[in-house]
Amino acid sequence: MKKIAIFPGSFDPFTYGHHDIVLRSLDIFDEVIIGIGYNSTKKNRYFEIALMVEKIESVYTEEPRVKVIVYNELTSTLAKKHGANFLIRGLRNTTDFEYENTISQMNRYLNEDLETVFLITSPQFAAISSTVIREVHRYGGNVKDFLPYEI
Repeated sequence: MKKIAIFPGSFDPFTYGHHDIVLRSLDIFDEVIIGIGYNSTKKNRYFEIALMVEKIESVYTEEPRVKVIVYNELTSTLAKKHGANFLIRGLRNTTDFEYENTISQMNRYLNEDLETVFLITSPQFAAISSTVIREVHRYGGNVKDFLPYEI
């Protein structure tokens, strides 16, 4: 049976930290679906979703096991639709764990076949946050060292 995992997030923007999680996930799973979701707690995106899809796909042009999709539904429902039994989440710190653990429990309740796999962020990427990258970019700072594509 093919092991399919979904890596859900708003990816606003998709950083080297996210890229690292995808590459490491490919050692575990047969296919990784990067799911760009609409986060109801975030009012407006900084980078358009279409731009992020284009940029993320450009990073994985040589890796057929990575797919990028956009979704606007429960992640547990999305997983069922794509035959995915795993969710991938990256953890930078204990605050991330507390937040992700709660979501993981709810996803498991909604879809009992769905297992969340937590990967600890590689040390060199632990300080990278999409929120911080957006602020630096917004005020004209250079973010090229934090993104696996040109923006």
